Amino acid sequence: MSQFDVTVIGSGPGGYVAAIRAAQLGFKTAIIEKYSTLGGTCLNVGCIPSKALLDSSEHFENAKHNFASHGILINDPQADIQRMVARKNEVVDQTTKGINYLMDKNKITVFEGVGSFESATQIKITKNDGSSETIESKYTIIATGSKPSSLPFISLDKERVITSTEALNLKEIPKHLVVIGGGVIGLELGSVYLRLGSQVTVVEFMDKIIPGMDGALSKELTKVLKKQGMKFMLSTAVSGVERNGDTVKVTAKDKKGEEVVVEGDYCLVSVGRKPYTEGLGLEKAGVELDERGRVKVNDHLQTNVANIYAIGDVIKGAMLAHKASEEGTLVAEILAGQKPHINYNLIPGVVYTWPEVAGVGKTEEQLKEEGVAYKVGNFPMRALGRSRASGDVDGFVKIIADEKTDEVLGMHIVGARAADLIAEGVIAMEFRASAEDIARSSHAHPTYAEAIKEAALDATGKRPIHI
Repeated sequence: MSQFDVTVIGSGPGGYVAAIRAAQLGFKTAIIEKYSTLGGTCLNVGCIPSKALLDSSEHFENAKHNFASHGILINDPQADIQRMVARKNEVVDQTTKGINYLMDKNKITVFEGVGSFESATQIKITKNDGSSETIESKYTIIATGSKPSSLPFISLDKERVITSTEALNLKEIPKHLVVIGGGVIGLELGSVYLRLGSQVTVVEFMDKIIPGMDGALSKELTKVLKKQGMKFMLSTAVSGVERNGDTVKVTAKDKKGEEVVVEGDYCLVSVGRKPYTEGLGLEKAGVELDERGRVKVNDHLQTNVANIYAIGDVIKGAMLAHKASEEGTLVAEILAGQKPHINYNLIPGVVYTWPEVAGVGKTEEQLKEEGVAYKVGNFPMRALGRSRASGDVDGFVKIIADEKTDEVLGMHIVGARAADLIAEGVIAMEFRASAEDIARSSHAHPTYAEAIKEAALDATGKRPIHI
């Protein structure tokens, strides 16, 4: 029986990072993945492929609507969805092969098959051909991630009534895509097909989209997406989804309790994700789950079984790839006797629409609920020379600081490259910076990042330069 110091079940951004860090720290490490490619949801059917399609569709949008304003005159461009999907697959293939390289480089043993506990220290690996082998591991890290959720009355046929996985591989551009759920995944994939010419209607149970983010971001993104042509049915509870041939009928009730019906040729069900624990044999190891089916862990991400840890989407907290990666690193370093930390308040959230949306730290709504005295600085992207040069004038930067100490408590951005800009807020808050610290730091001109400096100036005493 092969023996390992650390075995990781699942090879997503949490799992493969945990394995690499464990190997770097001198542990004999194995990783178990049930699919033929490494990388988990993120690299195969999530973050990476969706960004590839978002970029392709954004190029098409610019060619069709924005090139002329830059003096670039071309014939009417046509969208080839099958070529876009093929390019997306090429990106995925390159990325997953990169993980294979990293496994080899770090001398990590890779097992292909379903890993399940036989005991707290023994793991059975069942391969696709039905054969199996059992390994022994001193420590195990559960990193099996999550899968798309649905609603109990919805039958996902994965042809017309689809999840995000199928939405990444459509063979045609929908005429009318109905999206159930106004969260990150629904808005990103809705944006892809909106740009390619689909009518897109978002049906959301809450009274706003991206409900977990700062209210100002939700309001601005709603305005921008409406301007782009996306339609919204907010405060609307879906009660039924029925397919009839090539038509999907979505029945719902609006906030007045009146029935509304919207019909399309595709329906994307995007109502969140749930932890993936099926087939793990947790009961044989004695690992406990919480009331929501997540693996229960303590502050060190240790389960109730001392040598078994869990990270990423399979435990509590935001279901984000970078959160899982941080947790994978943390567990490996704890096993090595180090004392790492994660500040979960500083895990940024991003929506890859265009303009992008990003936030980190406390929202204004949270601070009000907590009774914290704060001040706010805002700066519109429209006032930036860089934004006018590129034509990306929608959005703003919002900085929230403590009213007395000036410490930055939150940063929230809608705008071009917000996904990259938010890192400035993460670093500032990690080092307990004040708005004054950011305001007095030189920012290159002309850049989108200047909006952060100006918002910080606004927060320190209403003294921005360019408005």
